[in-house]
Amino acid sequence: MKYAFVAAHRPVFSVRRMCRCLSIHPSGFYTWVKNPLSHRAREDVRQTKLLKEAWKDNGKVYGYRKLHDDLVEQGETSCPNRIARLARLAGIRAQIGYKREPGSYGGRPSVVVDNTLDRQFDVTTPDTAWVSDITYIKTYEGFLYLAVDIELYSRRVVGWATQSRQPTELVLQALLMAVWRRKPKQSVLIHNDQGSQFTSRDWAAFLRAHNLEHSMSRRGNCHDNEVAESFFNLLKRERVRRRLYKIREQARQDIFDYIEMLYNP
Repeated sequence: MKYAFVAAHRPVFSVRRMCRCLSIHPSGFYTWVKNPLSHRAREDVRQTKLLKEAWKDNGKVYGYRKLHDDLVEQGETSCPNRIARLARLAGIRAQIGYKREPGSYGGRPSVVVDNTLDRQFDVTTPDTAWVSDITYIKTYEGFLYLAVDIELYSRRVVGWATQSRQPTELVLQALLMAVWRRKPKQSVLIHNDQGSQFTSRDWAAFLRAHNLEHSMSRRGNCHDNEVAESFFNLLKRERVRRRLYKIREQARQDIFDYIEMLYNP
């Protein structure tokens, strides 16, 4: 009797009454029941999944601009603003690099040559100009110094070397790799800053022996060699800042993997 009384006094659910209260048409309610998400909402869910996969594949360092490029390569059609919105809602953020600590300049270098390159970083033919520079990687064992040579036409790292110190031999090893790899038929312009390694007699002799023309940045002006600076910033943001290296060899293997297996390809 108790259950019969409850059943008899239970309010009857009416879809039409609910739709009338909500000011919606019953057909719209039944359409929502069958397919609660709109086409745009379903596309947002699908592309968010693709964004997360692409972000995971690149080590969770890319921002929405590069993720948009990755999706375009996969055949997706979406504007950067929409990708930015989806990335923000999914908590996807780019890995930001760190600023270089301010330092002081020493005495005037013994050898200074003209800035022949003069920030003309966009070249039209291969092996016209290379840029060289040095940076450091922090490890628990101490600093690992990295020297690179970047070919401006392709922006590939054509030569690189690492050592626990930064003598002239370090930059010579990187340049020797570049010469061996590219085997340039004509004279190549080599641009670098006014570091002591690039103003040494051994460096000048190597350039003369291999038909390489020297160009040098103005003192204290990092924008004169911004292609190399940009690569170092990319390396540290996308790889180095996300690792803790116990020894230098571990850092060197990771740099090899980044340059040869990710950046150059």
